[in-house]
Amino acid sequence: MEAFYEELCKIVTEEGSVLREEPMKNHTTFRVGGPAEYFVTVGTTEQLQAVIRFCNRSNVPWFVLGNGSNLLVSDAGVKGVVLRLAGEFTQCEIKENVHDGSADAVAGGGMLLSAFAMQLAKKGFSGFEFAAGIPGSVGGAVMMNAGAYGGEIKDCIIRAEIVTEDGECRIFTADELDLSYRHSILTETKGVVTKAWFSFPIGSKLYILSNIEMLNRKRKEKQPLEYPSAGSTFKRPEGNFAGKLIMEAGLAGKQIGGAAVSEKHCGFVINKGDATATDIYTLMQFVIQKVEETSGIRLEPEVKLLGDFSS
Repeated sequence: MEAFYEELCKIVTEEGSVLREEPMKNHTTFRVGGPAEYFVTVGTTEQLQAVIRFCNRSNVPWFVLGNGSNLLVSDAGVKGVVLRLAGEFTQCEIKENVHDGSADAVAGGGMLLSAFAMQLAKKGFSGFEFAAGIPGSVGGAVMMNAGAYGGEIKDCIIRAEIVTEDGECRIFTADELDLSYRHSILTETKGVVTKAWFSFPIGSKLYILSNIEMLNRKRKEKQPLEYPSAGSTFKRPEGNFAGKLIMEAGLAGKQIGGAAVSEKHCGFVINKGDATATDIYTLMQFVIQKVEETSGIRLEPEVKLLGDFSS
């Protein structure tokens, strides 16, 4: 595959942008995962399109990494190309509409959700405080319709630019994105959110910043932020809560290898320091089985799996 590597280096010419056998544990919030065969950092839409089209022509699989949250990469690693968005994808622009007291904002798909939320807050625009503590990227948040504390992406998004599976660049309206609980069109079809447009009402800067501080304090009190994790491990079952069902199944503190069900919040599987991806995956499957046995409800992982877990 030397020729494939050399061609990637011709498409993405910046030094250090094309790596081979890059450990994914360095790029995921679980801090686990084997090597990516190729780890490519792209800084423009044109580079992204060119790499995707080249991978498609070469029959090489590709995957776009957000902030590495909500993701479990297998110990065997990832075959093909893992793409990371940098450069123009990490920028945002916020414009105040003087006449109606609102803001139109556009953020790149690779921008940290928390950084975008803080920039909005400092300019006095409200409605995105819920996102300030979510450890993901804007693109990943749009893909999963991320939400917390009563807010979600679909409440404020207007449209998104997406590079599709075949490398075409298209604009999707909020309706076309088909956003619902942890779902969008991108959970069913492959594509990359390169930028997204939002609208926010103007508010009190002091109140917005204090609200963010309060929500982050709440997170720290209730979530095991002191350990590596991928956030909420399981989706919320209709009419119930994953953490509650896991606790009622007697699984608080349950440990397999270095992976454990958090006693602070049973909805989190955490890495206690030396977990492998296999430990985490095995514990997730154990939790699903036990909860179904005790409650009749089958939990669905919110965490996405990447790589081979069959062994």
